[in-house]
Amino acid sequence: MATPSELRFATLAVHAGQRPDPATGAIMTPIYQTSTYAQEAIGVHKGYEYARVSNPTRTALEANVAALEGGKYGAAFASGLAAIEAIVKLLSAGDHVVCGNNVYGGTDRLFRHVLSRLGLEFTFVDTRDLRALENSIRKTTRLVFVETPTNPVMHITDIRAAAEITREVRARLVVDNTFATPYFQRPLELGADAVVHSSTKYLNGHSDVVGGIVVTNDDETVEGLRFLQKSGGAVPGPMDCFLILRGTKTLHIRMEAHDRNGRRIAEWLAGDRRVKAVQYPGLPSHTQHELARRQMRGFGGMIAIEVGSRDRAEAVCSRTKIFTLAESLGGVESLISHPATMTHAAVPKETRDALGITDGLVRLSVGIEHVDDLIADLDQALG
Repeated sequence: MATPSELRFATLAVHAGQRPDPATGAIMTPIYQTSTYAQEAIGVHKGYEYARVSNPTRTALEANVAALEGGKYGAAFASGLAAIEAIVKLLSAGDHVVCGNNVYGGTDRLFRHVLSRLGLEFTFVDTRDLRALENSIRKTTRLVFVETPTNPVMHITDIRAAAEITREVRARLVVDNTFATPYFQRPLELGADAVVHSSTKYLNGHSDVVGGIVVTNDDETVEGLRFLQKSGGAVPGPMDCFLILRGTKTLHIRMEAHDRNGRRIAEWLAGDRRVKAVQYPGLPSHTQHELARRQMRGFGGMIAIEVGSRDRAEAVCSRTKIFTLAESLGGVESLISHPATMTHAAVPKETRDALGITDGLVRLSVGIEHVDDLIADLDQALG
């Protein structure tokens, strides 16, 4: 079989990291539901000793997603937050982290209220503003963490420019690529040191598993992550890995469908007077549309709309019939949520308001249903 660098995305999605099972010839990677492995003699084994350390199903998933991101190594974790926590735990007390000021609410909570108590320092900055990013760097800065596009207001960070800034101070640039996926954006190719995903979302794509993964080309980084997998144990089970691996096989097909529907719905919403604002990087009206076009090859299915008030948002969220009111995103089914009271409830209100996460903001995760049905559903929900 050709090497990953020689194969196109769709082929990698189906085959990378996987071979027919040598014992049975099974085409699908088996679910190695075991906690331990027989050893031939003391210190002699077949590469696997204990399932917290490694598991063949997990190995296949890590290799698959690494190939999709154009990276050498993948390290899978039990959730996206566990993956992000592991990246930050590569640091030591006294180290400084610069983080985008609009990230997933769980990431914000983890940094502000958990990891900050362990001697790490965090500065939150609008990473769209490269000068502000550069000015936030200290002598102790070891990590810059950005989401792009951001959750939920769809801000874009110039990854290549941010990488140049971090490279000068010898800090790691880590990009949360959950919204874009490797199908639409490859941060490692733009200079990032590591990429993190909540594999719960688009990588899995079917809303039936929780997981996270980090991809990197750096030997030292992956060595540290493997040590944390072994020492902390926040790893996914083999069934979780199997489900995510099943999802990545159709990632390219699903993302095309999410993107088609997302563009059409965003355009329709932008022309509807009942909607005060639409945040979608695929719209020419988005303030960073040109940057998004340069570093992304598609825009996906995440849309944020401003409807004017909490009452109005509640009304819209309660009226949809196809869009389901729920946390999470990235599944084949369409979801609707109210970030201020759901995904970003832990973020202080004054911070939310400054970021545009108002009480009237509604987030859409556009699925792969027929787009005309989705538009009709939103039309009646807007009233």
